[in-house]
Amino acid sequence: MSIFDQISKDIIAAMKAKDAVRRDALRNVKKVFLEAKTAPGAGDELSDVDAMKILQKLAKQGREAADIFIQQGRQDLADAELAQVAVYADYLPKQLSDAELEVEVKAVIEEIGATSIKEMGKVMGLATKKLSGRADGRAVSECVKRLLS
Repeated sequence: MSIFDQISKDIIAAMKAKDAVRRDALRNVKKVFLEAKTAPGAGDELSDVDAMKILQKLAKQGREAADIFIQQGRQDLADAELAQVAVYADYLPKQLSDAELEVEVKAVIEEIGATSIKEMGKVMGLATKKLSGRADGRAVSECVKRLLS
């Protein structure tokens, strides 16, 4: 079953369970999926890879919005955003912990043979491909900087 079909099925389940937060979050996801499917050149298709990218983008936007709300002293709005991010996280691959991320980045550094911060671009290129979906780009970048310094 594709992610799109799973989201559609889960919207119905959330409505039956009267889970408004989950229902609204999934409806938002489905809206973005439908926009992507009907975009020019999409051919009315949405692959699971593209769906994952959309979910990752929505989760990142939600976390960033929650940070802004917290800075502005609006914890109520931040909590609402984070609740939706938690729903998106159910469909995303498990994120690497800091220790797991460091192990993966060290392996990439050894594979490339990087020894200085000047080679950060090479390391980031391979690391972002290998860790796509499992780690935030900012976290990967910070880890690479720390290990190469």
